[in-house]
Amino acid sequence: MRKVFRIGSRESALAVAQAQYLMDHIRQKCPMITPELVTMKTTGDRILDRSLDQVGGKGLFVKELEQALLDGRIDACVHSLKDVPMDVSEKLPILGFSAREDARDVLVLPQGETTWDRSKPIGTSSARRSMQLHKLYPEITVLPVRGNVQTRLKKLDNGEFGAVVLAAAGLKRLGLEERITRYFSPEELLPAAGQGILAVQGRAGEDYSFLDSFFDADSCVAAEAERAFVRELDGGCSSPIAAYAKVNGEQLILYGFCDTYDGSYTCERASGSRHQAEQTGIGLARYMRDGL
Repeated sequence: MRKVFRIGSRESALAVAQAQYLMDHIRQKCPMITPELVTMKTTGDRILDRSLDQVGGKGLFVKELEQALLDGRIDACVHSLKDVPMDVSEKLPILGFSAREDARDVLVLPQGETTWDRSKPIGTSSARRSMQLHKLYPEITVLPVRGNVQTRLKKLDNGEFGAVVLAAAGLKRLGLEERITRYFSPEELLPAAGQGILAVQGRAGEDYSFLDSFFDADSCVAAEAERAFVRELDGGCSSPIAAYAKVNGEQLILYGFCDTYDGSYTCERASGSRHQAEQTGIGLARYMRDGL
């Protein structure tokens, strides 16, 4: 008999596309398991009139899914890793990480436009992006924009913004790569920790070995280093703290970003062995903290 495996996801088109990515893998690699999608609206999806740091951070995007896991209504859930809080319950461990999609941030202009109208504000709700954008473009006005990718694009196309900054990974997973006007290098806009990586969360004590082929070893190393950096600086998902790791064979290069409490920020890098990812993240965080 086929086993039904229920996968939880937010209701947004991007979240569903991410869950479908895992479901497609299961169909191809595990013919005796039938994946079933279970969607739900999270608190983070419902509260759109305030910034995330005012209402509890990006953890609001995962708590309903975690409760469904605890209640047994779903068997696993898929998250954008950048939305997952740094501290995860031992009862609901992260099982593994997908191969990383493009981690960069991108500039998106209104549909059909090729010239950026800088007299209008640029939209982003990320303090990390806002601080770095002000350094790149001192003359611009940055205003918050909440909602899913389609909602943000609609506000952009309706003329509320001259441009918005989004994650390349989300646009690519939605088949909207043609909307990208400009890619920002990590040196220009350091991505959020975990950006472009999917995290699969399950229940402790259950057998998920059939998912092993979905998980990516380099993503695991990068995620461990980036999250260790943010955790050591005690940064929540809405804090102006970021990290991005490159894994090249046995070498790990980690870039870190944090604010300096005076409206500015600092970026540094460290290198180490892929087998010491957590130590590299902690070490870079302590070096930067001691220098503030």
